[in-house]
Parts: sequence; C-alpha cells; structure tokens
Amino acid sequence: MTTILVLGATGLLGRPAAARLNADGFDVRALARNPDRARTLLGPDIDIVPGDVTDPDSLAAALDGCHAVHISVSGPAELPAAQNTAALAAGHGVRRISYLSGATVSPETGWFPMVAAKLAAEAALNSSGVATTVLCPSWPFEQLPRFIRDGRATVIGAQPTPLHWFAADDLARMISTAHRRPEAADTRLYVHGPEGITMPDALERYRAALRPDVPPVTILPLDVARQMAQQTADPVFGFITELMAYFDTAGEGNGDPARANDLLGAPTTTLDDWIAGVVSGTVAT
Repeated sequence: MTTILVLGATGLLGRPAAARLNADGFDVRALARNPDRARTLLGPDIDIVPGDVTDPDSLAAALDGCHAVHISVSGPAELPAAQNTAALAAGHGVRRISYLSGATVSPETGWFPMVAAKLAAEAALNSSGVATTVLCPSWPFEQLPRFIRDGRATVIGAQPTPLHWFAADDLARMISTAHRRPEAADTRLYVHGPEGITMPDALERYRAALRPDVPPVTILPLDVARQMAQQTADPVFGFITELMAYFDTAGEGNGDPARANDLLGAPTTTLDDWIAGVVSGTVAT
C-alpha cells in the first residue's frame, strides 16, 4: 500500500486531503508540531509523526518509507517545506509530490511576496527529480466564515472579479486522484469551482443562510483599511489589507481549469450545495 506524507495535514485544506487519501486506501502520515492536537483533529487512522517542516532532520525521519508527499502548508513555513521536501524526497525513495500553489500565481504577479514564495516553492519541487503535480486552486468556500469577525461581515476592497469558489472536499478528491493517475505527474493544474461569484456576493449568501444574526456585508475601502492598519499598528490587519489589495487587482488570474477537470474530475459542489452541507452537518467549517 502507498504511504503518503501530508505536510500541513491539520490545516484548512490539508485536513480534508488527509481524510480523503486515507478513505481512498492510502496509508497517510502527518508531520505535526503538536501531535496531540493533530491526533484530535485527524483521528486514529492517520499516523502522526512529531516534527516541523522547517527542520530537515524531522522531515527526513517522516519521509522514511513514504512513496509520496502532499504539501498543503501556508505562511512563512511554506517555502521551507517545499525546499526541504525537494532536497530530501528523491533520496528517500519518494516517487510523487503534490503541492498547493494558487490560481493567481504567475511570473507577472511575482512582485507580491506571497506569490514570489510560491513560485520559488514550485521551482524547487520541479527541480527535485520527483514527478510533481502543482495544483493552483481559486478560493475555498471554507474561507467564508473567516470574513466574519466581531459581529461584522466585511470585505476589504471592491473585489469585483467573479471567483470560482470550490469545496475543500472536491479539492481533496482531486488530490487523491492525482496520486493515482500517472497522467497527472509533472503537471500544473488550475482548480476552479462550478460557479463564478464575487467575494461580496458569496459572503452575503453565506451570511444570510448561516449567520443571519450578523448585519449584511459591508465593503471597507482599501484606503480606509490602510489608514486603520497604520493607526492601530496591527501587523495582522495590515497583512490582510495588503493581501486583499493584491486580490482586488489580481482577481482570479488567467488559468484554464480544463486540463485539471479532464485529468482529475471537475469540482461539482456549488455554494448552495456547500451551505446545505454545513446546515446538515455533513460539511465542516
């Protein structure tokens, strides 16, 4: 049986991927800085190995006996995770790697630090000598609850571009399929959901259905958000503001999901489907 190491297995998109890979018959291993928390989140069927993706020694130990790796890491650890995996994978007998990049990631948008890190991660993995599938998804529905804070549903910037939102479970299925299809090796695939919905509209539909206690969505202009970030000296709010400024310009990028849909099966979950799943308890948020 194939053993897959999932990096970022407790994250928003890593957890569904780990669960789907396990359900599809893979032996799944997760590298976790907090093994107790990982066990609580992932359940008893996934092997938990203590360690950190930024530590080559602990990553090397986790790679022993693995045939494949899936990388779903965000933030400052993302690039080191990819670089360390690239340096170690071939020597440990790894034959496949999958990595979550982003729909807007391209040389043209490399001026933005997050994109530059993802481009560097892709380059490292593509030079690893191991067959790699780079998945470039749009926005997951599971991000919508994060736009509601302190009793307010807020979008920073106009965000006028319709985004093809997808369900994390659909992406997880595609990841699992990629590891079972030789044709998905050495590909870069865009993942778009079935509907194009602007960020304000998607959030308002989510709010109306699941958080009617919260007032309707408000749009916070970018210049106002930047003034607030400067006045409060809040680095997290400042980062989020610049991130949303980036997406206000970049939109969804120009990627074509046709090849991903052909190789891995297109995402089918609509926003209404996903909301119904949350209401029924069959979808976690």
